[in-house]
Amino acid sequence: MSNDKYVVGIDFGTLSGRAAVVSVADGQELGHGVKDYTHQVMDRGLTAGDGQALPPDFALQVPADYIEVLQTAVPEAIKSAGVDPSQIVGIGIDFTSATVVAAKADGTPLCELPEFKNRPHAYVKLWKHHGAFEQAERIVEVAKQRNEDWLARYGGTLSAEMLLPKVLETLEKDPEVYQATERFFNALDWITFRMTGNEVYAAGDSGYKRNFQDGKYPSREYLEQLNPAFGGVFEEKMPGEVLPLGAEAGKLTAEAAGWMGLPEGISVAVGNIDAHVTAAAVQAVEAGQMTAIMGTSSCHIVLGNELKEVPGMFGVVDGGIVDGLWAFECGQTAVGDIFAWFVNTSVNAGYYRDAEAAGVSIHDWLTRLAADQEIGEHGLVALDWHNGNRSVLNDPNLSALVVGQTLGTRPEDTYRALLEATAFGARTIIETFARNGVEITEIVAAGGLIKNKFLMQMYADVCKLPISVGLTTQPGALGSAVFAAVAAGVYPDVKAASMAMGARQENAYLPNPEASALYDKLFYEYTLLHDVFGRGGSSLLYRLKDMRRDGVKRRAAKHEGRYEDLDTTREQIAGGGTDYYPVA
Repeated sequence: MSNDKYVVGIDFGTLSGRAAVVSVADGQELGHGVKDYTHQVMDRGLTAGDGQALPPDFALQVPADYIEVLQTAVPEAIKSAGVDPSQIVGIGIDFTSATVVAAKADGTPLCELPEFKNRPHAYVKLWKHHGAFEQAERIVEVAKQRNEDWLARYGGTLSAEMLLPKVLETLEKDPEVYQATERFFNALDWITFRMTGNEVYAAGDSGYKRNFQDGKYPSREYLEQLNPAFGGVFEEKMPGEVLPLGAEAGKLTAEAAGWMGLPEGISVAVGNIDAHVTAAAVQAVEAGQMTAIMGTSSCHIVLGNELKEVPGMFGVVDGGIVDGLWAFECGQTAVGDIFAWFVNTSVNAGYYRDAEAAGVSIHDWLTRLAADQEIGEHGLVALDWHNGNRSVLNDPNLSALVVGQTLGTRPEDTYRALLEATAFGARTIIETFARNGVEITEIVAAGGLIKNKFLMQMYADVCKLPISVGLTTQPGALGSAVFAAVAAGVYPDVKAASMAMGARQENAYLPNPEASALYDKLFYEYTLLHDVFGRGGSSLLYRLKDMRRDGVKRRAAKHEGRYEDLDTTREQIAGGGTDYYPVA
């Protein structure tokens, strides 16, 4: 193998795109480039159009921003690497998902057509667009009525973040946009289409986010029961061939080569989901390994030899990461976001002064104080549901709580309880998989939170598993580069490429049996709270969320003088205004 061959990996995140030039010989990252999206996330107003206010739970983007990443970040990475572009043999990309692009058959986004510039549903629906919650509920309800076998592959439910609810939402909220849309791409397939001219879909993403299982989509009969106009959505608006991960999507066109300063005709790999490529970057390609991408939220990818139906999993796909293994997806909707919320809202100025005097961040300072405690000394236990629960309850309407606070509770106590809550959430996932026949023997961690050594040791102690850590700061770009090397024919398969190009520190953290035994006591209490508030023992959290929504609506109506628009009065709230109230 020649050491002078390179590939480009491009990681399209929520707010920016990052590119890396990587050696195919050893995975060394020689150069990086980054481009923030010009329009970021449109969640309040349609800033790329007429500025109209957007409904709650919308999260839209502008597809031209993604092309700017190719035009800016890739040339920057090549320049930084100092390599001759002629030495670059392939490109791989990953993307947030399901991030849905409405387009014409030639790939032109609908929002770029003048007549649709001010139509929100013509824009990209970002992965965290939650406007299709009602459609997602109906998709599950009808699937259960019909005993659709594919539903079990998604833990018996379906998130509003998936492609199908978002497309159904477009049909029902703006039929003209739906009719004018000739292709509904997931963004990772749209970007490879723009680079190659070939309309192909990634098998991994198709399985996880587009309900493609056992070589087929949900039936026309099922889709028509959702909406009579929806029956042909896959045949008519998503007709591309589904290709396995590591396959070549096509060759780089002259136009796309010009954007990036690369040779025309080099290999472009089939796209992948942003979190999923991390497994290849950190050499987590064997059965029993769980890749934990730990940042603002956590995504967990578990590899197993057999198909198992695990309650609360987000999806399972044969070959979803590597050929020959089933890849199960699950996750936690908030982890780092919880810690950030706490320091931004609940820590007094004195702690910030102490952190500044010590020359560390407020997170590091609170971690130091928390680490000085004995396990259980704070007398607290928390639920990590500040952004709902993805796995294993898959319920976005749940909210968090902290139990045990007194007048003596200090910020470091609550901070530690929140750290522990996220670890208990991870253990709940691991034990659920084990009970359903999927054993996890090693956690391989990546993402920003692995910098917190105290937190990582806590996870090892709570989960009673060894934790290895990835050695790259750009796991998305490196993972995409691994798939690029396979598509270019440098390696025969993803596993071989991962072992050559990926990197991890094995057994960086080992469980301490004494600490594990003490955490068991707290985990027992966590599980009690988890089951009472998450499995139907109490509807309190739902009632509180209803009150919050009603209060927001009343305040908005009062501010605008629209009392007649209120659909919930104080009397209804006091007496019970929803179906949740009769439940004990």
